[in-house]
Amino acid sequence: MFTYLTYTNSPIGRLELQATDDGLTAVKFMFPDDVVQPEVNPKHPTLQATVQQLKEYFMGERKVFDLPLAPAGSDFQKRVWHELVNIPWGETTSYLKMAEKLGSKLTIRAVGGANGKNPIGVIIPCHRVIGANGNLTGYAGGLWRKQWLLELEGMANQLKMEF
Repeated sequence: MFTYLTYTNSPIGRLELQATDDGLTAVKFMFPDDVVQPEVNPKHPTLQATVQQLKEYFMGERKVFDLPLAPAGSDFQKRVWHELVNIPWGETTSYLKMAEKLGSKLTIRAVGGANGKNPIGVIIPCHRVIGANGNLTGYAGGLWRKQWLLELEGMANQLKMEF
């Protein structure tokens, strides 16, 4: 399957966007040492819709994304990512609550692992998952980005930082 690729700037840094004809496959945070690949059909409709909806989100105008998603992962990871999409804007949940919702609190580490492998950052909102004690923990894009996203969603006074 052919992969389309573009980049967009955001308040939390440059983002790499990937899609196939099935839907959006990745929103990745760019880091200074990352290699920038040549864009491939940046005008693809899914990529253009993603750029527009991310702009609206970062301006505080969009609370729900309406994009075709096609993340690659195991069945369990996809179940976790599906649950993440159901966490409303401006709310958080814990890894423990997610594990319980998926059937067993014993899967808490697997839930954390699936969150860490979420290929569609921001849009599949793994930033809305925090520690059971309310601590802001773990985020592939860096805790500062997680904090920024939660503050955008109005949760600044509910956050505890754990380093």
